[in-house]
Amino acid sequence: MFRVLRTERGFSLTELMMTVAVAATIMGMAVPVMTDVSATIKLNEAARMVERELQDARLKAVQTNRPLRVRTNCPGLGFIRTFEVLGTAADALASRCLTNTIYPFPSDPDNDLSTSPNYDGPVRVVPNAATVTTVNLEFQPDGTVFTVAGPAVSRMATEQTMTITRAGRSRTVRINGAGKIQIQ
Repeated sequence: MFRVLRTERGFSLTELMMTVAVAATIMGMAVPVMTDVSATIKLNEAARMVERELQDARLKAVQTNRPLRVRTNCPGLGFIRTFEVLGTAADALASRCLTNTIYPFPSDPDNDLSTSPNYDGPVRVVPNAATVTTVNLEFQPDGTVFTVAGPAVSRMATEQTMTITRAGRSRTVRINGAGKIQIQ
C-alpha cells in the first residue's frame, strides 16, 4: 500500500484572526498620525499662499514701478487682496477690498497705463479655513516695505509678523523693511 502524503495548505482561523488584529492595531495607530500630518499640510499650504501673495506684490511693485498694497482680512476674515496705490483718500477705504465696486478685478479693459488702477489683484481666499492676522503693507517700487495705518504710511522700523492659524496651530510669515519675506 502506498500512502499519499497530503500537505495541508492555508491558514487556520486563529492565524487569520491574529493577522487581522495586528493589522487593525497598526491602522489604529496610523490614523491619528495621518490626521496630524494632514492638518500640518493644510496649514503650510495657507502660509505659502500668504507668503506668495506678498512676494508677488513686491515683485509687481518693482516691475511696474508703482506702489502696491496688500491687505489681509479684506473684505472679511480669511481674505487677502493686493491693489495699486492711487495716492488718494480711496486707498484707505474698505471699498478697495471689494471687487464688485469701482475697483473690479480684472480692471476695466483700458490699456492706458496713465490711468489708475491697472494693477489691482483679485480677492483671494486664504485656503483651508485658515485665518491670518490683519496687516496692511505697502510695497514700494524699490522693493522696500512700509506699514499702513489708516491714511498714514511709514517706513517699517521693526520686522512685521503675520500669523496664519488653522485648527489651533500656527505659522508665522516675517517681513522686514528691506522686503525680505520668509515663513517661520
